[in-house]
Amino acid sequence: MADEAQQSLGELFSTASKDLSTLVRSEVALAKAELKNDAKHAATGGAMFGVAGFLGFLASILLSFAAVYGLVAAGLNTALSFLVVAVVYLVLAGILALVGKKQVSKANGAPVTARTAKATAAWAKKPRVSA
Repeated sequence: MADEAQQSLGELFSTASKDLSTLVRSEVALAKAELKNDAKHAATGGAMFGVAGFLGFLASILLSFAAVYGLVAAGLNTALSFLVVAVVYLVLAGILALVGKKQVSKANGAPVTARTAKATAAWAKKPRVSA
């Protein structure tokens, strides 16, 4: 007679299936948690790129005229005044783009999820010895 401590093949399959399902759900939850933080950094960096572009465009059009007229009133040539104002706005846009690039570079993927997934795959490949 079969020992009560031994499980039938169906019970073993059922237990393995539940364990695998739990493991997959845990890996997905871990990946979501890791990627949420990276997505936040990527979104912040992307927003800064957008702000840099917007400011570069809008400010160069709207504020350039006021700055040029101020420089002309101070005695600078009109063409040179336009050039000075354009350079100032390009420097500001460049600084914002560099700050945005720094934010985007903080995103580093899901290293813990990758490591645990590899460990799980290695464990699953190991042959099992039945008792």
